[in-house]
Amino acid sequence: MIRVFTDTAANLPPEVLEKYHIRTLPLTYRVDGELPEGEFDGPAYYDAIRGGAEVKTAMVNPQDTAEGMEPVLAAGDDLLYIGISGGISGTCWSVGLAADELMAKYPGRQLRVIDSRGASLGEGLIPIEVAKRAQAGATMEELVECVRSMRSRMQQFFVVDDLKYLHKGGRISGGAKLAGTILNIKPILQGDEEGKIVLHSKVRGKNRAIEELANLYAQFCNDPTQTIGLAHADCPADMLRLHSLLREKGHTGEILTVCYEPVTGSHVGPGALALFFLGEAWR
Repeated sequence: MIRVFTDTAANLPPEVLEKYHIRTLPLTYRVDGELPEGEFDGPAYYDAIRGGAEVKTAMVNPQDTAEGMEPVLAAGDDLLYIGISGGISGTCWSVGLAADELMAKYPGRQLRVIDSRGASLGEGLIPIEVAKRAQAGATMEELVECVRSMRSRMQQFFVVDDLKYLHKGGRISGGAKLAGTILNIKPILQGDEEGKIVLHSKVRGKNRAIEELANLYAQFCNDPTQTIGLAHADCPADMLRLHSLLREKGHTGEILTVCYEPVTGSHVGPGALALFFLGEAWR
């Protein structure tokens, strides 16, 4: 059996993880120096950030990786980990270090670590499909090829209310930050073929930005029956408007909607809205 792993940056709801038997490794965060307790409360979390709370995030550490993965290998199963983009996080590198040690300990098993080049559901949609294929009996190489194919076609577009969060975390350049600081200009950002965040275009106002996200779907989506993803950082009304526009554009497949999880959410900031779907491969 091949077990599929991802990390919490994939933004997959508990019911989806359970349905497809996907396991996660934890990225961690602190709010004003304190580890949060209990279940994640999106509105309260983003309200705290709006109020000036300081959030510090950390990639998956090797100890958590070993504790999560070793029981699977010890039980005689193989493992495929699909991680957050190396363009914005060192998590895949960290998991890879732990994986090398585990493979030395379990030489008869297969353990693969692959960079999704995505985050939130731009990452999370991939392990869903891979898990379906694993349950249907696909080989490790077939699953790896599925990841490579999907990541080369994953379209990741998003708009943020304030670029200061991405700039503060080192996820965009100062020049890109400047593009969104005047005259209510809203940059449309994109995850590129290397999994880095780049400026795609600029529009004026949040409403126009939401319309532009729907237009990008109409321009680049080549299968209206596929499952696509929406993530929002405590702006559910914006998400619902985009959801409606996508239906108007002809999308008939499932639309998976989530509140941004706390780690990637802290970098995009309150009010961020993102769209994820498969289109043509990057060239």
